[in-house]
Amino acid sequence: MTSFISQITRVPRIFQSEQAHDARALMPDLPPELGALVAGAGSVSPYLLGLMHKEAAWCEAAFDDPAKAVQAVIAGAGDVAPDQLSSHLRQGKRRVALITGLADLAGVWSLEQVTGALSGFADAACQAALVAGLQAQIKRGKLPGMTLEDAATGAGMVVLAMGKMGARELNYSSDIDLICLFDETRFDPDDFHDARTAFVRATRAMSGTLNDLTGEGYVFRTDLRLRPDPGVTPVCMAMEAAEHYYESLGRTWERAAYIKARPAAGELAAGDRFLTTLRPFVWRRHLDFAAIQDAHDMRLAIREHKGLGGPIELAGHNMKLGRGGIREIEFFTQTRQLIAGGRDPDLRLRGTCEGLAVLADKGWVTAEVAETLTNHYRAHRTVEHRVQMIRDAQTHNLPNTEEGFARLAAMMDLDVTVLQKDLRQRLAEVHHLTEGFFAGSDAQVPATPDHVFDTATLDRWLSYPALRSPRAADLFAELKPGLLARLAQADKPDEALRAFDGFLAGLPAGVQLFSLLKINPQLSDLLIDIVSTSPALAEYLSRHAGVLDAVLGGDFFSDWPGQTALAQALSQVLQAETDYETRLDATRRWAHDWHFRVGVHHLRGLIDARTAGAQYADLARAVLQGLWPVVGDEFARRHGAAPGRGAVLVGMGSLGAGRLTATSDLDMIVIYDPDGVEQSDGQRPLASRLYYARLTQAMITAMTAPMAQGRLYEVDMRLRPSGNQGPVATSLASFESYQMGAAWVWEHLALTRADVVAGPADLAGDVEDLRTRVLSRARNRSEILHEVAEMRTRLAAAKAADGLWDAKNGPGRLQDIELLAQAGALLKGETARDIASGLTAACDTAVITPDETAFLKAAYDTCWSLQSATRLLSASVLRSDTLGQAAAAFLVKSLGCDSLSGLETHLAQTYEQAGDTINRALADYGDDPARESR
Repeated sequence: MTSFISQITRVPRIFQSEQAHDARALMPDLPPELGALVAGAGSVSPYLLGLMHKEAAWCEAAFDDPAKAVQAVIAGAGDVAPDQLSSHLRQGKRRVALITGLADLAGVWSLEQVTGALSGFADAACQAALVAGLQAQIKRGKLPGMTLEDAATGAGMVVLAMGKMGARELNYSSDIDLICLFDETRFDPDDFHDARTAFVRATRAMSGTLNDLTGEGYVFRTDLRLRPDPGVTPVCMAMEAAEHYYESLGRTWERAAYIKARPAAGELAAGDRFLTTLRPFVWRRHLDFAAIQDAHDMRLAIREHKGLGGPIELAGHNMKLGRGGIREIEFFTQTRQLIAGGRDPDLRLRGTCEGLAVLADKGWVTAEVAETLTNHYRAHRTVEHRVQMIRDAQTHNLPNTEEGFARLAAMMDLDVTVLQKDLRQRLAEVHHLTEGFFAGSDAQVPATPDHVFDTATLDRWLSYPALRSPRAADLFAELKPGLLARLAQADKPDEALRAFDGFLAGLPAGVQLFSLLKINPQLSDLLIDIVSTSPALAEYLSRHAGVLDAVLGGDFFSDWPGQTALAQALSQVLQAETDYETRLDATRRWAHDWHFRVGVHHLRGLIDARTAGAQYADLARAVLQGLWPVVGDEFARRHGAAPGRGAVLVGMGSLGAGRLTATSDLDMIVIYDPDGVEQSDGQRPLASRLYYARLTQAMITAMTAPMAQGRLYEVDMRLRPSGNQGPVATSLASFESYQMGAAWVWEHLALTRADVVAGPADLAGDVEDLRTRVLSRARNRSEILHEVAEMRTRLAAAKAADGLWDAKNGPGRLQDIELLAQAGALLKGETARDIASGLTAACDTAVITPDETAFLKAAYDTCWSLQSATRLLSASVLRSDTLGQAAAAFLVKSLGCDSLSGLETHLAQTYEQAGDTINRALADYGDDPARESR
């Protein structure tokens, strides 16, 4: 009691002295501080005074430790015989309501403690009433296979708490919204109808126990209408039927309702399983900005139905549904949770204040807005509790009379004028903050572009797939003036329009993207920038428009996390999925987001070509590291664990060297070690060689198969021993034998850039040791350089340079310089995989001079920068006559030149000089492999 007294921060003023005297007389032995609280509470609240008449003795004892007293009531909710339960629960409700009301009025308990106590008792009351209802059905033999003991855990039935009860935010005189379901898989099909009938009866009995108004009052008003299609469905539904409904007919408001859903009574584990099944319905995989309009429509419909659409007038104002009220804060929070919660599980919180805090932490709202709305939410809920506490009425309306406001002010120990001023300020600020969100951005763009666009192009837009739905067309109609204004600001507006037209034509659906652009107009600038500059990135974006979600995720422009962090992030994504196909699709979605980020950063000049190449390689390696064990586990499910020591993926070429472009294939080989094990031990065992061959094919399929989210990467296995003629997976012993005795020089050249990217660490170490031994062997200089010279000749005959913008093929370009660098690495036994190290090795072995080395390194950087930039712009080699102005500007900037003509001159000179340098280096080795070294 001393502890309670020490925490009192406020006491209601005496409003009606007679009632105050009456209340004080009911508990005459209380200390003065508690006596003042009781007197004040009784004077302002006829309801609390009535509770004191019935529970004064219990209340006096409860003041010693109110939380413990409430917990005892909750714990004992079901500790009576069924015929005594109705009276027992009503007594429990009186006690919880009384001590909670007093602790609330005194400021001893926070809002969360108040609502938590009310919600905790609601859970216990539901559980006790449900058990009694189920026991009655089981005793009558109406639930096949169930015993009385099963009733205590729901006998296959669960009660989902929705709304404020689900969030543990029950208000003082709240209804409780429940959805009752049963797990039909617990019963034989022949018993389904009997079980459903019994569960319906148990539900009605539970509801009656809680809801019926008796001489002792009621426990909780119970609402079962949030279930699917309540006009035609029974009060307790089979889970499968509910799942089918939400999958096919579920609406946005039902998605929002399930944010707060929580198993509260019955078989809680079954309820958790149901909510897990429903997760894709509630939490969409992409940012769901289309939900904003649905929520806005709901708000307007509620206002119109309730007649709450006018200006804020305090008299009779609805603190829940009116302008600036509680529901607007909840809608604001829940809608943003719906938008982003599919991508970020951290946002899937039930509580409003908790939700606002995480939204701020994740950057979806500012910290200032979250703090302001949280403060107003607490204040609104406190006022709501006061108006309900007066007579236990399920009302949310402020008083209509001066006397009513005087009573409310007395409850809060405030002056009436101060209270009314505070209410006006809070309601107005909530309305301003939330209305702006639902109405969309205030960002202004010119309504009519200065440039006159081709009307034929504009007219055909409505025929495109993305605009065929009425909703998409309406959204685009709002966006169109702003988009055209942005296009008109381009250096070449008609060129920009053609690029945007191409993007729009390839977009399969538009509602989500257009909704996203409407609420985030800054993305329109990025979109126009992309489609005007990079046709390849625009095409990628049209196929994967969801990657724009990542731009709004808060960390799109933060530092690159690196390969290790990427692999850990993908691992978490994969762990959240339950089956193989969804894991493959989840990998694609995740990889697309990061791939898009690298491209945008490169396009915007935030990173250079070298950095982009490393980031693309980090991403590819992380994907391989994440997916290889997933494919292995799925394969093992059918054929048993991998025999022996397993297998590793070895990256070759650019993947092994850690430098990729936006469109790079992944060159790989697979090396396994059966370690003497002849076959797997699964239900369908395979010989080791066949096991790893099929596992490799499964990995290739996982990477390359076109699924709902597209492809991951194209995979090239031609660098394996014997090329396309050899097995797709090679044993370690065979690989060693081949490399030591039968491999061609070009295969040893390829090995200079090989690197294990995924698989068991011990096997990876052995493969790297073998690679080192192969590369460190003594080499015949003349033979190596002769082979390289011959390879240059064959490559030149097979594929000539395709114009100036082809950075890969031809003398003095990427492939040519790489070949020389690999030769240098092989001659020196260099194990570093980068081309710069190979060129240094070529210098150290006197293949080229130091000056030539420096020049070839610079030439290689130029060629790589061009290759990286052009692959971002186009999947094929660029053509000068089709190069747009924005793309040309990007190329010029990427390669550090002043003009396009200057760039062209620079490239031509670089190719020529690099080619001449390599010609000189290999001039003596084109014919006779036995010729002595220079």
